[in-house]
Order: sequence, then structure tokens, then C-alpha cells
Amino acid sequence: MDSKLQEDIQKAAKSIDLVEEQLNRFKNGFPYLPIDRPATIGDGLIQLSEKSIDEFISFYEKQSNDYNLIKFVPASGAASRMFKNLYAFLEEDESKAEHDQFLKKFFDNIHNFAFSQALDKEMQENGSGIDQALKNGEYHKIVQTLLFEDGLNYGNLPKGLLEFHDYKSGIKTPVAEHFTEGENYARGTEGKVRLHFTCSPEHQKLFEEHADHIRKGFSEFDITFSQQKPETDTIAVNPDNTPFYNEDGSILFRPAGHGALIENLNDLDSDIVFIKNIDNVVPDHLKLNTIHYKKALAGLLMSVQSRLFGYQNQLERNISELELLEIENFARKDLFLVFKDDYAQLDFSEKVGYLQYLLHRPIRVCGMVKNTGEPGGGPFWVKEEDGSLNLQIAETSQIDPDDKRAQEALQNSTHFNPVDLVCGIKDLHGRKFDLIKYRNPETGFITAKSKDGKELKALELPGLWNGAMSDWITLFVEVPLSTFNPVKTVNDLLREEHQAG
Repeated sequence: MDSKLQEDIQKAAKSIDLVEEQLNRFKNGFPYLPIDRPATIGDGLIQLSEKSIDEFISFYEKQSNDYNLIKFVPASGAASRMFKNLYAFLEEDESKAEHDQFLKKFFDNIHNFAFSQALDKEMQENGSGIDQALKNGEYHKIVQTLLFEDGLNYGNLPKGLLEFHDYKSGIKTPVAEHFTEGENYARGTEGKVRLHFTCSPEHQKLFEEHADHIRKGFSEFDITFSQQKPETDTIAVNPDNTPFYNEDGSILFRPAGHGALIENLNDLDSDIVFIKNIDNVVPDHLKLNTIHYKKALAGLLMSVQSRLFGYQNQLERNISELELLEIENFARKDLFLVFKDDYAQLDFSEKVGYLQYLLHRPIRVCGMVKNTGEPGGGPFWVKEEDGSLNLQIAETSQIDPDDKRAQEALQNSTHFNPVDLVCGIKDLHGRKFDLIKYRNPETGFITAKSKDGKELKALELPGLWNGAMSDWITLFVEVPLSTFNPVKTVNDLLREEHQAG
């Protein structure tokens, strides 16, 4: 590394060693995950019976007041990707709105969006409302008023603050919907509902003001915010892997994806954490299924964790061979742990030590929905160097396209990750795990981006529910597709699941 680059890195207050490591990542890439097979029902993926669902819900409702609970919502993403089609339309002739399928659906149903009243009011103040603009064929004007700063500025706001659902009693944002969800399944010690939102620095004040407004209708709410830590930002490079410089001569460092939020999660002091994306919300009349399964997943976690802690206590004392056998069976059958190849050859004390290591880890229960062709990660068995197998969420980009076995596993995968997690982040003695120790740094991502019209490559840290949790005890549980209703494009808000009625 030349002296000028070192000087530029120091000016940016970054570690030279860390940046050098990141630059080597761009040159060498990340290894593909050693996929063994997909996790399917009966093989790493749990399908709960109605009876067991009821039992876990009942267990959760009886126990939850004894737990410090928090709902963690990654909400820092801007909504600009939601409006990708509309931005592209502004570069094209307005007549396209009358024959392009996406655009036609948007304009034909514009009064069915929750934000239509605010949009019409904004347009009225600047001459004419939505209907007049549609009549005049002024489609660009409608889009510009929706997206740009002199209108509603939706293109620059975070998704969590957009008007999603139109109720007779008023309009609700995703943040407001998470309040309602939290009230229904995340009430812990002292009857408190704790919500934590991650947000970008430029939007935190807006989030705080909005949360304060919503909180007036709720009691016993504790709302906190955090930002992705600047020290987790990673260097960006040109296509030839040389550092990308901004127009002012400084090196470009970028936020390192949702994997950086493991630092924010690590800062939370809580027994159990619910994790769910900001845009996966539905109106109140459809929330029952979500609440039902969230409680079931949490009840399963509490039940398994209670037994786990009991066995860990046994391992800290002198135990018999029969007791060790019982713990082995629990680890294999209930936690889906596949031991290393030479486990059978270990002596008794070595087996005890190995089980202590295996069981002393954070634990997560991950809801999985049936795969309907959505892009993204899914549940897989991953082989470790010592011959053990691990349950992990893998993205398609982490699976070797030239590995026949891995590709067969991908093709045979039956389920999809909707980001529906319940996590136990304290040990049997009530001490917080250092979650950073359970991350696999070999599982990051390199993505193509652009800035100022120039192509660049960005480095993302191991994903929050991917490599950042790769060494957690993991349970995959099938949940119904009705609990997964993300909003990836603006037209998704027209789906029946997002019409409040």
C-alpha cells in the first residue's frame, strides 16, 4: 500500500490494517458456502402441529412477563428502491403510462394508495389535483410530486415513515404498524413493550418525532433508536479494485449492509429479541396470524432454552454416562446439532467439553415460508471443516454455481427466509453473549453499485441473519405465507394484504 493511500485512509479516520484486509477481499473474493443439502421438513425444518402451536403460545403467554423482551426492526433503508419503476418513467415519454403494465396499474389505482390524499392535497396547492393531472396526461407531474423534495419527498424518506395503510380512523405507517404488533406479542417485564429501530443519521429526528406522535395512543412503551456505526463502513473500489475517490478527493466509504447491525444488536440488553423487517407489516384485520406465530416461535425458543440451560447446569457438575447420553440426544434431536467426525473417539471428559462448547451459544428460532420464487436466502445444511453440519440461512450468491451438489440443493430447496426471527442472546447465568464472536467473516458479499455516474464495487459484511449469526444454535420452523407481506415496489401496496378497508 503506497504512502498516499495510507495518508488518505488516516484522513478518513479508518484503520489501515482493516482497509488493507477489505481491499484484499475485493481481489480474492469470498469463498462459497460448503452447502450439503437444503433444510426441509423432517430434515432440519420443524413443522409444528396445531396442538404444539397452542402449547407454545400458552407457554409464552405464561412466561413472557418474566423476560426482558425487545422488538428489533432494521429500518434504515431509504424507500428509493420502492419507486425504481417511477424514477425510470421520468426519463421516458409520458405516453408510456397508458400501455406499460406496471405504470398503468399505478395510475389506474392511484386513489387506492394510502398516500393518495396527501399527494392530492400537495398537488392542489400547486395548481391541480390528481384527477385533473390524469385527465391532462400529466403523469410526470404526479410522480415528481410524490418523489421529490418540493412534494411529498417519498423518494428520499425511509420506508418506515411512508403512509402504507388507510384506515377509516386514519393512516398508518410501517412504524405505527410495528407499534401495534409489539403491543400484541412483545410485552415483557413490568408490562413494558420495548421497540428498537435502526435508522440513518439524517432520518433519526423524523423517526423520533413520528414515534412520539404514535406513542400518545399507547401505554408502557419504551422506544429506542440506533444508527449503523460509522466504523463498520467499508471502502468502495473501482471495477479494477483500486480505491474509489469522491469528487472532493476523499476515499469513499459506504455502509456495509444489514450485517453491520450485528453491532447494534450486540448493544441491546435483553433476554429475547424479536427481529422483523420494517416493510413486512399488514393492517390490523390481518395481524392475528402474525401475532399467533410470533408467540409460538417465542414459546418454542423459551421452552428449548429452558431445557438447554438445565443441561448446561448438569455439564458444569459431575455427570454420569447415562446423563451425557441424554444431553447428546437433546443436542441431536431437539437442536439439530451434527457432531464433528471424531466425536465418538473422544474420551468422556473431552465429550463433556465439546458439548459445553456446542451448547454455550446464542440461539435463534427462524420462521421459514414455502418458497414461491422470491429472490433471497433459504435454509440449508452447511458442512464445517471438522465434519460437523450447521443450519444456516444462505443467499443464492453464496452458493457455488459450478458445484453440482450445491446447485441441486438450491433447486431442491423448499423454503424461503422472510426475516422472522426470535433470538436468545443471554447465557444460562443471564450474561450477554458477545455476538461478534459468533460471526463468520468469510461470508461477506461484494456488490455492484454506482456513484456520480461511475461504477463501483461495494463490500458488505456478513448478513445479519446469514454469516453474522452463522455460529448460533439455529432452529428453522415453517410459518404460513400469510405472515410474509413485504413491500418491494410501490404497487405491492395495492395487494389485498395492504388494503386496510
